[in-house]
Amino acid sequence: MRMYTFMIAMFLLATPTITAQNKAITIADIWKNNTFATERLQALHSMANGKEYAVQNYDRDSGVKSVDIYDYESGLKVRTAVSTAEIDGLDYFVGYEFSSDEQKVLLSTQLTSVFRRSTLGEFYVYDLLSRKLTKVSDDLIQEPTFSPDGTKIAYGKNNNLFVFDIDKNETNQFTFDGQKNSIINGITDWVYEEEFGFVRAFDWSADGERIAYIRFDETNVPEFSMDVYGDKLYQTQTVFKYPKAGEENAKVSLHIYSLGEALSGTNVVQTKEISFGNIGAYYLPRIQWTKDPNVLSVQALNRNQNDLTLVFYNASTNKVSQAFRERDAAYVDVTDNLTFLEDHSFIWTSEKDGWNHIYHYNKDGSLKKQVTSGRWEVTEYYGYDPASERIFYQSTENGSINRGVYAIDLKGKNKTPLATEAGSNNADFSADFTYFINSFSDAATPWRYTLHDAKDGRLIKSLKDNEAVKTLYNSYKVSPKEFFTLTINGEDLNAYMIKPVDFDPTKKYPLFMYQYSGPGSQSVKNSWNSANDMWFQMLAQEGYIVACVDPRGTGLKGRDFKKITQKELGKYEVIDQIAAAEKLGQRDYIDADRIGIWGWSYGGFMASNCLFQGADTFTMAIAVAPVTSWRFYDTVYTERYMLTPQVNPEGYDNNSPLSHVEKLKGDLLLVHGSADDNVHVQNSTRLVEALVQANKQFRYFNYPDKNHGIYGGNTRYHLYTMMTNFIKEKL
Repeated sequence: MRMYTFMIAMFLLATPTITAQNKAITIADIWKNNTFATERLQALHSMANGKEYAVQNYDRDSGVKSVDIYDYESGLKVRTAVSTAEIDGLDYFVGYEFSSDEQKVLLSTQLTSVFRRSTLGEFYVYDLLSRKLTKVSDDLIQEPTFSPDGTKIAYGKNNNLFVFDIDKNETNQFTFDGQKNSIINGITDWVYEEEFGFVRAFDWSADGERIAYIRFDETNVPEFSMDVYGDKLYQTQTVFKYPKAGEENAKVSLHIYSLGEALSGTNVVQTKEISFGNIGAYYLPRIQWTKDPNVLSVQALNRNQNDLTLVFYNASTNKVSQAFRERDAAYVDVTDNLTFLEDHSFIWTSEKDGWNHIYHYNKDGSLKKQVTSGRWEVTEYYGYDPASERIFYQSTENGSINRGVYAIDLKGKNKTPLATEAGSNNADFSADFTYFINSFSDAATPWRYTLHDAKDGRLIKSLKDNEAVKTLYNSYKVSPKEFFTLTINGEDLNAYMIKPVDFDPTKKYPLFMYQYSGPGSQSVKNSWNSANDMWFQMLAQEGYIVACVDPRGTGLKGRDFKKITQKELGKYEVIDQIAAAEKLGQRDYIDADRIGIWGWSYGGFMASNCLFQGADTFTMAIAVAPVTSWRFYDTVYTERYMLTPQVNPEGYDNNSPLSHVEKLKGDLLLVHGSADDNVHVQNSTRLVEALVQANKQFRYFNYPDKNHGIYGGNTRYHLYTMMTNFIKEKL
């Protein structure tokens, strides 16, 4: 579970010169006028030659959309690959994808959201040599993907899979049993999409002769429904399969479709179901063909998600073998870091030594080398360069609230810092790892983009620096974000504080605390953050101190720190937030009788819990789209941390806000969207009923037809106005 908000890229800058800061930040600046938008590199793609990169551009004056190619070294545009001004029948597109040989581009239009990551859309193939435009399908389709040779497109439609031959303009359907709310072929169901983070559940083999895909049988999964009121006389209803904790999941199976057999006209079976024998394969969170076109890798996971097996299926022998197995007393994270080398060895990331690090294994699963080690975390694996035999990664080696970019060889030697300035460094490497574009920010610096030599990190040139945004921010009343740690229950918890610009240590200020607190998350980070930071600055200019503390259970401080909350979500996090509020309340300049807390999603679960269980500490709380009982949330996320409610009923109930409503003393604002497909409005309605029966007064606001992000039109402006007014009234 992640809170998704579809925020516009708006940020704030803390400047050292207070005398120049005159303007007051308003909610309209943040949520209506886009006053603080920053420039970014849109849809960056490194070309195969490693010397050039592509960027999607839009000319507002002419209305022309384009994909332009730039030279890394000079930064100059060298050509335009795609321009709507030159294509008959295509006025615009919203995304692009090159074929492997970069002779064709797949262009997406008319995209409409299905769930968080999934979309339906119209797609066209544009041939860069012939300048021919070909529509893939007259219908809206999902996840179209080039074959390795660029001659075909595989895609999903109406829960079935198809292959489109571009030159022949012919379509071949190869699954036929797809049915809404019953059978899905090659596209993930709701819970896989949300919690395993992928939509395309099919993959081309390296030679383009086979397609592996996962089939989801949702027949016995309970249905969830929500009314959508719209503007008609009668509401409509959205119904889909949603497995809540302890309920039945979709039954998944793995299949291989052979295109060669289909084209040969023989009677050979074209599709095979793969049997895993005695290997536990309750979930199939990843499938990926190796460099050998006959060998498919599959990650198989048990229901408790603490036993993951890497399986190899050989299509030429029809045999399955277990290559590697990872177990953890709590759970094993599923990632996209698995990388196969030319000798069929592979790279893997794991917390097995207590911190997330990179490992190199032989093809039989035996360990060759732990590549990185130390009391810090690898936070991003960028890839492996076979030419230099180096691995590129991002980590917290320069502090848990910072991110640095490094290179290291396969033997764990010759580590090279590439971008380690205190703050957040994020790298985008060229296809051959010659260059990388570094996006850097810290709490006082908006994102800047610079080009570097990947060999040693040498700066080549600046691409974008957002200096105009810094100049704009200099005219506003903003305060520096002060980072520090709080020692709570034997742990040094990361924290930050924003004080009013005219802060006077002899005065008493109300304290407003923000947190998310979910497993493995991080809210205290030295980076240029979201529009919420602008809101916090606005509250600071109104005379509030804003603070944030990452409690136990959050990430990037080691496995044990993160997984202490196993089977008891909401226990240690609440203890730590209450203790942090009490400790901050002891400071001379904080009014301990005026402490509030706010959060969204998991943070809303925490805000309500803290107000109830910390009734003598917190004066008020705002809970937006909160989970109020983990019994109401989905199987994959919830059971990863809590097991099933049948096995762990006390863990579910003891730490649920529903179990503590009678303790409420302060003021609560509860907010939810009626069409939230993620954290269902059922959570808030059950909390409302519990509060009513406990005769507790509170405020509840429901946003009609809004999902978990509660956005669209004037919605965010209204929400943040309402929350601001509540804070001013109650804190």
